[in-house]
Amino acid sequence: MEGHNLTVENCKRITATEITSVDSFSDKQMVLSYPNGRIVVQGSGMKIVNFSKSTGAFAAVGDIYGARYIQKGASLRQKLFR
Repeated sequence: MEGHNLTVENCKRITATEITSVDSFSDKQMVLSYPNGRIVVQGSGMKIVNFSKSTGAFAAVGDIYGARYIQKGASLRQKLFR
């Protein structure tokens, strides 16, 4: 793969590359894994419209409020007090 990318379009669509798994999802929060850690996406009315484990392509739609990266190996203290 060529590297990880994350794009949010008009706060209504989010796309990402190099996603290895969708760890959890609801209409309010999604947790995605990528090679360097995890991504927590928050919003409302979110739905996954595409996920290919073989290519790493991911897309979701809804009202996207934000995305936060959590690095692999970060301590609990680092995660809580960012």
